[in-house]
Amino acid sequence: MRPIAQSFFRRLFWLAAVLMLLANAGAASDIDPYKILGVSRHASQAEIKRAYKQLAREWHPDKNKSPGAQDMFIKITKSYEILSNEERRANYDRFGETDENQHRSQAQQGFRHFHESFFFDQTFFHFRQSTRDFADSKHMLHYEQYMNEIVPESFRRPYLIKVTSEWCFSCIHIEPIWKETVLELEALGVGIGVVDIGFEKRLRSLLGAHRPPSILGLVNGRVTSFHRGVVRENLRQFVESLLPQTLVEKVNDNNYLRFLNGWREENKPSVLLFDAAPIVPLLYKLTAFAYRDFVRFGYVEQGHSDTAHVLQQFSINAYAPTLLLFKENPEKPADVIQSRGMKRQLLDEFVSNNRFLLVPRLVNQKFFDELCPVKQFHRRRKYCVLLITGEDEALVSVNAAFYDFASSNSKEVLRFAYVYQSQQKPLCDTFLSKEELSPPQVIILERRSSTGKVLYRTVTGGWNGSDEDKHRLHKQLELLQKDPAYLNYDAMLPELNNELASIFLVQWLNSAYDYLSQMYFDILHSNWREMMPIISLIFSALFILFGTVIVQKGLCDVLLKQNVMINLVEMKISSTTVAYLSQTIHYSFLNVDKHRKWMDLLLAMALGTRHSDMELNEGTSSHEPDYTGYVLALNGHKKYLCLFRPVHVDDKEDSSRSSDEDARAPRAGVKTRSKGSSRRQTSSTPHVCSKLERLSLWMERLMEGSLPRHYVPSWPDLEALQK
Repeated sequence: MRPIAQSFFRRLFWLAAVLMLLANAGAASDIDPYKILGVSRHASQAEIKRAYKQLAREWHPDKNKSPGAQDMFIKITKSYEILSNEERRANYDRFGETDENQHRSQAQQGFRHFHESFFFDQTFFHFRQSTRDFADSKHMLHYEQYMNEIVPESFRRPYLIKVTSEWCFSCIHIEPIWKETVLELEALGVGIGVVDIGFEKRLRSLLGAHRPPSILGLVNGRVTSFHRGVVRENLRQFVESLLPQTLVEKVNDNNYLRFLNGWREENKPSVLLFDAAPIVPLLYKLTAFAYRDFVRFGYVEQGHSDTAHVLQQFSINAYAPTLLLFKENPEKPADVIQSRGMKRQLLDEFVSNNRFLLVPRLVNQKFFDELCPVKQFHRRRKYCVLLITGEDEALVSVNAAFYDFASSNSKEVLRFAYVYQSQQKPLCDTFLSKEELSPPQVIILERRSSTGKVLYRTVTGGWNGSDEDKHRLHKQLELLQKDPAYLNYDAMLPELNNELASIFLVQWLNSAYDYLSQMYFDILHSNWREMMPIISLIFSALFILFGTVIVQKGLCDVLLKQNVMINLVEMKISSTTVAYLSQTIHYSFLNVDKHRKWMDLLLAMALGTRHSDMELNEGTSSHEPDYTGYVLALNGHKKYLCLFRPVHVDDKEDSSRSSDEDARAPRAGVKTRSKGSSRRQTSSTPHVCSKLERLSLWMERLMEGSLPRHYVPSWPDLEALQK
C-alpha cells in the first residue's frame, strides 16, 4: 500500500502545484497599476497622485453611474495603494506581485519533500484574493496621506480609524457593526480611516497599532485607543469622548444674557440650539468643534423648568430644533434656522456664513487672513474697511457710529473691522505714518498677497461718527466699486500681534486637564503602551525641575571642595563640534581630599619632572598642592590627558598661562605664590567662578584639538589608592 499511497500523494501534490501556479498567473495578470493609472514605470509620486485623483473623480460610483464604475474605482484605488507605497511598488516591479512579500519563489516554500512528509503551511494556500471590500478601499490611509492631510484635518473633526490586515479573520466579526457605524458617523462629519498594517509598517509604528483588529480615535493630532466592546453605541460614545468637554455651554434663564454678551470679550458670534433632548446632540458638538475658533456655542434644553423665560423671550417653537445666531445685538438674532432633521451640510453653511461679527476686532494674523482674504480673481475681490481707534471712553460714540454705518451698508464685497492702536501699533503706524495722521481714522484696503502687500486709501477728513463722515465714506466706497484703481497707496503690512496670547495659561490648563483625563482613562484600562510617553514626560519634567532648581542651588559650594573631571571616551578632539560633545562627553568629579594621591600619581606619570615644579608653585606650607578647580580631559582609549589649571586671585594679570601650557615650565613669581599660599589656606577659599573663569577658552582649544596631550603608560588604580 505504501507505493500506492506515495503515487497518490505525488499526483495530489502536482495537482495542487499546478492550481497554485494558475492562481498566481491569474493574480499577476489581473491588475497592472501603471496601465490602470496611465503612468510610466518611472513616474514620480506627484505624477501618480495627480493621475489617481483625476481618475478617482472620474470613476467614483457616486458620480459615475455606469455598470463597471465601482469595479474600475476599486482597481484605481488598488493601483494607487501599490504605487504610492515604495516597498510594494518595488516588489511589483521586481516580481510582478501586487501583495507584499508574496514572491513567486514562495510557491516552493509551502511544502517539503514528500518522502519526508507532505507538509503545507498557510502561505501555500495564500491565494491572491483580498478580503477588503469597497468601503474599506475608499477609506484606506497611507503614511504620507496621514501626515499631510489627516493629522491637520483632525484639528477640525475627529477621525475613527480601523486597523486591519489582509488575512485578519477576527476583523470579519466586527465588519457589520463597523459598516453601520461608518454610515452613521460619516454623515455627522466624523472622518473615517482604515489602515492595513501589513502594508503600512511606518504608519503602524506611528499609531502604536500592533495587532488587528483595533480601533483608534484621532483628535488634534493625538491618538487614543478604543478599549470597549465593538458595539455601535460604544463607538459613538467613544467619538464623543474624544471631543473637549467645554465645547458647548448649557444655557438657561440665569445665564443666557451673560452668554449672549460674551461677544465683547471673545470677539465671536454666539449660536444657541433649542432642542428637547436632555443631552447635547453629537452633530451639534461636531459643528462646535469645527468652528470653535470663530463661534461660541450654547445649548438650551426645551421643556426644562429653568428655560421657560428664554424660550418665551425669543418665541421658540417647541416642535422642532431651532438655531439662533447672535452677533453684536443680544436681543435680536442675526440669523435663524428651524428644521426637524438638521443635516451637517445645513449646519456648516449656517455657521460658516455667520462666523464673523458684523464689525469684529482684528486680534491676530489668523483672524485677519480669514476676514480679509487675499485677492485671487476679480469676481472674488473683497475690500476691508478698517477703523483705527482706541479704548478710551470718549471714543465709544465714534465706534458705535461706525457700527451703525456697517449695519446699513452691509455687502458681500465689503468687510468691516476695527483695531485698537494700542494693541496693534505696528499695523496702525504703517497706515498712518505716511500721511502723519492720528486716530480715529478709516482705512479702505485690499490684500494683494499673503506676504502682507496691500493697496489702501485713507478716507479724507478722519472719522468722528458724524453724518458728514458717513456720507463721505459712502461716496468713496461707491467710487471704489466703480474704479478699483481708486486705492492709491501700497504697503507691506507687519504680522499682527496675537492679543489672545494672554489667555495661553488658560488654554494650557485645559490641555493639561485633557491629558490627565486621558491618563486616568488609560490607567483604568491598563493601556501601558500608550501611557509610557506621558509617564516619561512627567518624570523628565520632574528631573529637570530638581536638577535645575535644587541641585544648582548648592553647585558653587560643592565645586569649592570638589574637582571637575571631564572624561572623553573614544572621540577625536580635533573634529568635534559642540553638538557632538554634548552627546559624547561624560562629566564626573573627584574629591580633593579623598583622591589627592591619585592626582599626584597621575600628574607625575603624565608630566614627569614638570610635576615637581608644579608642586613647588602650587604647594602650601604643608607642601601639598591645591588641586581645587583643576579640570582633566581624559581619553581612556588612547591614554592621554589635557590639563586645565585654574586662575587664582594673584594670577589674573598672568591669565594667559592658566592652561595646559603652565605645565611646561616653572612660572615666574614662584616665591610670591609660595608666601601667599598659606594665607589662602587660612582665609576663605576663592570662589569657584573666579577659578574657572578661563575654562571656556580652554574648552574652545580642547574642541579645536590645539591643546598639548600628555600620554600615560596606564591609568592609576583609583580604588587601590583610596585604601
